Amino acid sequence: MPEEIPHEIATPPSLSRKHSIRQLAAFFLRLGLTAFGGPAAHIAIMEDELVRRRQWLSREKFLDLLGASNLIPGPSSSELAIHIGYLRAGWLGLLVAGICFILPSAIIVGVLAWCYVHFGAVPAVSAVLYGVKPVVIAVILQVLWGLGRSAMKSALLQVVGAASLVLAFLGVHPLLLLALAGGAVCLRELGTPRSSLLTFSFSTAPAAALAGTASSFSLASLFLVFLKLGAVVFGSGYVLLAFLRADLVVNHGWLSDAQLLDAVAVGQVTPGPVFTTATFIGYLLGGVRGAAAATVGILLPAFLLVAASGPLVPRIRKSRIAGAFLDGVNVASLALMTAVTWQLGLTSLKDPVTIVLAVLSLVALLRLGWNSAWLVLLGALAGVLTRAAQHSL
Repeated sequence: MPEEIPHEIATPPSLSRKHSIRQLAAFFLRLGLTAFGGPAAHIAIMEDELVRRRQWLSREKFLDLLGASNLIPGPSSSELAIHIGYLRAGWLGLLVAGICFILPSAIIVGVLAWCYVHFGAVPAVSAVLYGVKPVVIAVILQVLWGLGRSAMKSALLQVVGAASLVLAFLGVHPLLLLALAGGAVCLRELGTPRSSLLTFSFSTAPAAALAGTASSFSLASLFLVFLKLGAVVFGSGYVLLAFLRADLVVNHGWLSDAQLLDAVAVGQVTPGPVFTTATFIGYLLGGVRGAAAATVGILLPAFLLVAASGPLVPRIRKSRIAGAFLDGVNVASLALMTAVTWQLGLTSLKDPVTIVLAVLSLVALLRLGWNSAWLVLLGALAGVLTRAAQHSL
């Protein structure tokens, strides 16, 4: 059984660095090729593979990294991958994990953008998604159960988690919800003399300095627009859609609403980070160079912010007050995942076939211990075969 990394250690011993780099590259390349379902699904698969199966890190450490990822802007699942890369192999691991997770999705989205430009439509992927989404629901439920038992370690955290879930369903902004939950748990520690509040901040690029104001298109202005988005956008792909429309449709007039919706749809139906929507838009506006500029622009802040905040995570946990704040953030993060899973379930489990797929997948995960990545592939195959059978009738 692999040795579990101690909770307080930030990087592994140097003797195992090369082996860790190869493992990181192999895992995150595969994840980038198979991880459908958005950030909640990506996080669930990482927990299943890296905590339960490979024991690269403890469940408590995973929760801390997830909480830290939710506290900074950008794609949370990509930032979690980058955090794990840093934990396993230092600065090189940070780059390898992030690039290997993002690159497959960017390439796939780029190919679909080429098809869109040359043929006027995106190849149909509905059959694959029909079978994959129910499996994703099962994977997320399994992970929520495991992480929830670790995170809800006191009556106060259970109350904060329940309140966070209610607020998430009421539509409270994710960043405000995280701050409220962390602050609520912090209040218990404020009167303890031994407590020391660790002061830290995550700097982001000034929005005013990065917001392109000229309506004329150039690769430099495209890069700066997406750099600003990567530095300030919290939340899901739907939040990103609002920012994209304001900048690219309203302010600059570079895209139509129809083109923007097509770009966001492609980002959500392909594996990997939803933020690779930027790759599609960049290709529409500037070909291969535009795709590269937009992709690097929107994802570069994630690497910089994790590089700045990653070394602070162990210090945050050692501080009683900062650790309490992180505990609150962790339970709120799980509440947000639960709310997202509910919404996904409403749209994914829409007939007997998808319901059966979800139930069988949950049984395979909880009772039989099947690997979640293989279940996703089997779900894709089941979706294709089901749709083919439906069309032949």
